[in-house]
Amino acid sequence: MIKIGFLHTLIRKEEKLLMEAFAAIADVELMLFDIRQLLINPVKPDPFNVGVILERSIPFYSSLQTIRYIEHLGIPCINSFHTSHICGSKYLTSLELAARHIPQPEFRLVFSLETALKAAEELGYPVVLKPVIGSWGRLLAKINDPEGIESIIEHKTTLGGFFHQVFYIQKYIAKKGGDIRSFVVGNQCIAAITRKSDHWITNTARGGRVDNCPVDPEINKISCAAAKAVKGEVAAIDLFETDDGYLVNEVNHTMEFRNSINPTGVDIPGMIADYTVKKARGEHYV
Repeated sequence: MIKIGFLHTLIRKEEKLLMEAFAAIADVELMLFDIRQLLINPVKPDPFNVGVILERSIPFYSSLQTIRYIEHLGIPCINSFHTSHICGSKYLTSLELAARHIPQPEFRLVFSLETALKAAEELGYPVVLKPVIGSWGRLLAKINDPEGIESIIEHKTTLGGFFHQVFYIQKYIAKKGGDIRSFVVGNQCIAAITRKSDHWITNTARGGRVDNCPVDPEINKISCAAAKAVKGEVAAIDLFETDDGYLVNEVNHTMEFRNSINPTGVDIPGMIADYTVKKARGEHYV
């Protein structure tokens, strides 16, 4: 019997689908661990006693600390501390992509209004101001002129807090009404969707409409390269399609997929479960 750990907070639709997928695999026992109930004590015996842990908890920072403890115990975690740490920061992700010459929108990281204005001038308006840490398309601002930069940064500076003092500025890419999210498990891109919206933010959490996107060789290549750049085993890649090819916008390490199963016809939770079990058994995943 293979024991698989399942790290979670809330049990959303995705977690229910994954639990069902694990239940369908013979000789697998799924052990649920709610991080809100964990009391980490590094001198006590391993509280998990599993072969591998799949991380599906929502809060980023507490999840990150828990993953580090899991790896301290010598238990493999999907995804790893390294992957989660990098993907949790848009800036760190962009650095890893840049180091491997993976195409992405041009960006700048600055720490003051003066340099933010210079960065926006270099990139050319409009630009997008993003929180370094964040998800679901929240706190994004499309800025068309210097007055917009001044207004947004004044608000962020007044709010206080460390993360409001770091400004990630990205060149705005016209999406032609939508973008692409691809899903990577192991070393292959298993599915992709298009996300369309009348708004410039196309996240499904913000009402983006979903349709199947056939995985062509270019989508597979850039998606797998982006996942590999952050050492991600299970990841979702956000892509922009331009006249010059695809650009990687973000890499997500705890992906949502509930709205992508029906359009693609791909059993995404089943493939994640299969990959996790094979890793626990030491088998090669194809």
